[in-house]
Amino acid sequence: MSVYWVGDIQGCDEPLGQLLDQIGFSVSRDQLYVLGDLVNRGPASLDVLRRLYSMGTSVQCVLGNHDLHLLAIASGARLPSKMDTLDEILQAPDKANLLHWLRHQSIALYKDQVLMVHAGVLPQWSLPETLALASELEGVLQSDASDAFFMNMYGNEPAQWQSQLKDMDRWRCALNAFTRLRFCSTTGAMEFETKEGTAKAPEGYLPWFEVPGRQTANITIAFGHWSTLGAVARDDVWALDTGCVWGGCLTALQRNHVHDKPQRIDIKCPHYQTPF
Repeated sequence: MSVYWVGDIQGCDEPLGQLLDQIGFSVSRDQLYVLGDLVNRGPASLDVLRRLYSMGTSVQCVLGNHDLHLLAIASGARLPSKMDTLDEILQAPDKANLLHWLRHQSIALYKDQVLMVHAGVLPQWSLPETLALASELEGVLQSDASDAFFMNMYGNEPAQWQSQLKDMDRWRCALNAFTRLRFCSTTGAMEFETKEGTAKAPEGYLPWFEVPGRQTANITIAFGHWSTLGAVARDDVWALDTGCVWGGCLTALQRNHVHDKPQRIDIKCPHYQTPF
């Protein structure tokens, strides 16, 4: 059995198929974890969802900001933007099954001694707190309150996590950390404007994984979301968004045993030279 982690696919089904063919992925033997942003911007989001859905329990995903955006549009809480490439999903005859499957994916996963999120984890969150917050959000997304949640999901405030936050303020703040975080202060105040790499950190902010005293520093965290960061494979951090949809690569890590050093696999995407 091999375990694989793959970064943002963003509707690029052809590179995903090439990756699965290259590694000889077996749905009966292997496990694939997808680190969010399955859809949007790329040309084949519907094919990506259908492929992953068909692979059953051999695939588990965490939700990214683009995945949640799709669910918000499908619920009627948001209108598509000019950059979105989601119409094919929204018009598909199997839309209901695919969106139900997507809605029941995770916000965070801890499997094979790796914590998985789409974007980041605030420095004051321990592993149990991180998983409890993710479970809380998953419960909201899968409940009758989800439409109201999607109506109020967008926004940057509150940007500072406090445990006493309640209801939408609590959920929005936590979800922004899980799905949009790049830089934060030493106290965990989030900054959302900067999308460049670590050399462009705004004054007073650090990459979330470099904050001193981070409570999850002794845990390996795999994430995507940050294409300008590039691939990083430290003992404590695996960054796997290498900008497939922007003409980069679709990047995966492979591990056969829990104590093995992961091996990197890149599928080049030369035909995606400009943003969709």
